[in-house]
Amino acid sequence: MLSPYLLKALEMASDQDCIAKNSASFDSQTQIDIHVATLQKGTYARLRPLEAGYNPDDWRPLLERQLRRNFTSLTTNATIRVQGVRGEVFQLLVDKLLPEAEGVCVVDTDLEVDIEALDEEQARETLRQVIKSDRGANGHGGTNGGAIDIWKPVSDQVSTGCYADFTLPSWDRSQPLRLTVSNMSDPEALEMFVTPKSNYHRGLPRTAEHVFSSLESSGPDTTKTIVISPTNVEMEKAESLQISIYAYPDPAATKGNAIQFTLRAQISTETNGGIVSDNVENSKAQDDNDAQCLNCRQWVPKQSLVLHESFCRRNNSVCPKCKSVFKKGSEEAAAHWHCEHDEAHGNTPYSKLKHDEMFHGSWLCPGCTFQTNSLSDLARHRTTVCPGKIILCQFCHLEVPQEGDPFNPSPEVMLSGMTAHELADGARTTECHLCDKIIKLKDMQTHLKHHELDKAGKERPPICRNQNCGRTLFGVGSRGQVQHIPGADGQQGAQVGLCSLCFGPLYVSMHDPDGKALRRRIERRYLTQLMTGCRRSHCLNEWCKTGRANAGLEPLGSSAKDALPLVKPLVATCLDLDAPVFFCVDELSQSGRRLASMIAAEGVWDVEWCIAAAEAERSNADRMREWLQGWAPRRVEGTDVGV
Repeated sequence: MLSPYLLKALEMASDQDCIAKNSASFDSQTQIDIHVATLQKGTYARLRPLEAGYNPDDWRPLLERQLRRNFTSLTTNATIRVQGVRGEVFQLLVDKLLPEAEGVCVVDTDLEVDIEALDEEQARETLRQVIKSDRGANGHGGTNGGAIDIWKPVSDQVSTGCYADFTLPSWDRSQPLRLTVSNMSDPEALEMFVTPKSNYHRGLPRTAEHVFSSLESSGPDTTKTIVISPTNVEMEKAESLQISIYAYPDPAATKGNAIQFTLRAQISTETNGGIVSDNVENSKAQDDNDAQCLNCRQWVPKQSLVLHESFCRRNNSVCPKCKSVFKKGSEEAAAHWHCEHDEAHGNTPYSKLKHDEMFHGSWLCPGCTFQTNSLSDLARHRTTVCPGKIILCQFCHLEVPQEGDPFNPSPEVMLSGMTAHELADGARTTECHLCDKIIKLKDMQTHLKHHELDKAGKERPPICRNQNCGRTLFGVGSRGQVQHIPGADGQQGAQVGLCSLCFGPLYVSMHDPDGKALRRRIERRYLTQLMTGCRRSHCLNEWCKTGRANAGLEPLGSSAKDALPLVKPLVATCLDLDAPVFFCVDELSQSGRRLASMIAAEGVWDVEWCIAAAEAERSNADRMREWLQGWAPRRVEGTDVGV
């Protein structure tokens, strides 16, 4: 049984009837010769689209997923089919491969890919389609849309049945945000939908898919307002706010009629959870000489109350439910309605039709079998548990449906906080960059936390007493292994707090229980440094003639008579493990000590760990920081930083 890809590549019949016939019969008139060939690992591939207009958000994750799942090699002049995140199919021709061959291996290799049009005409047509789709995606009705800010309002328009899409990229995340639509030429037609864009909310706000909306407000309000709290769980990890203004279609209105509006985003001032209002209550009397009409509830002068009430009762009618006042016999009074299922009301047949469809219609989720009579319930389902909800997978980095059972979610989904797709995709394994263990992608975060716990209990590595040395006493490894016990070659140096390289010039094979001979050798070394120097161009040791010359300092003592009094205090404390020593060292060790002191001065890691990083990474500053990030515990607040 051959796959459709192989049938097409071998230029064999791909008709389904032929495939079924060939697979059902053991006898075949077509003979296929199979040869085994060793392929080199590919380094480059040039792919050409077979059709114009291909415009995915990101080619890289699409190709990575397609090649990882379905291919072990690529063949020149073959056609590969790449599945898009929204059901699209992209056909790409393999035009060129490197190393140059008929085929290359794409397993366990880094492949550089270029996607180029077949010709200039296809490139121009693709550009035209991309520009057209970008314009159509933003409003579908000739609106401007685009990015907004909290400093000034934006005036725009939207055609009936269309959306105007806006993006709010930044605002004060610690304060409530108020979004207001005002100055509407038809207040009953417009609705505002908002969705915070994050890894778990990727779609644009629409009537059946949004997080916040103005649908709950009843009546022909002159403004539509949404206040979003900074503590709302939906705002966690929000990259931006996507705002859509939708013009509900009116069967009686002219098709494509544009509705004007003004959108404003601003920081809200709330009192006890409500929006501060500057309106004065209608029931509050403005003057002691005023009286309230019992029919229309307006305040009028007391001396004209009788005349006003008689006129008002004769010409006006009051709705007993909402207390709205209408002129008797007017079209507005005849069209006034109240919903029998909730507290919504309006003054036009259009608003009644809109309310009944949105809140008392029949809505079926396009991604599963969920059905409801409320558009708000459908939107809540589409942005929470619907398997068709589009997310950005943290493992494959593609916008994919989250999958799963919305009515019976698995315990692992509930406990892990991941979606069903992420749990399945996270079952792939990778190598831990710290310990080289093979770990599942979904378990990597927990695994790295174990490394952090291991670091917290580590003791500081013992370092060499030499203030110019950038080494530990007993050595350190690139994987964070720190030795705390001296080896055979470092036993004597450890007794005086020096690493094996610093103690090497002082070593002699003689019995010296009191350390007298060691003191003489240390004294001789100090005198040699001060009188003649080490003659190393990199030396910056202040107790060395060469180092002082390199640093632009005057010599301390050029003769034994001048140098001996300076050296005696250092010799007297040479066996004290807490007292520093100042010996000349090689350039690598000296630069490591200086880099370690600079990094330790930042206050993040202790100087002992910085010196260990310098030794492990051979004084490479960037790699030292990587080593510290991976293996060194951070400094506890309040402790001193030794440099």
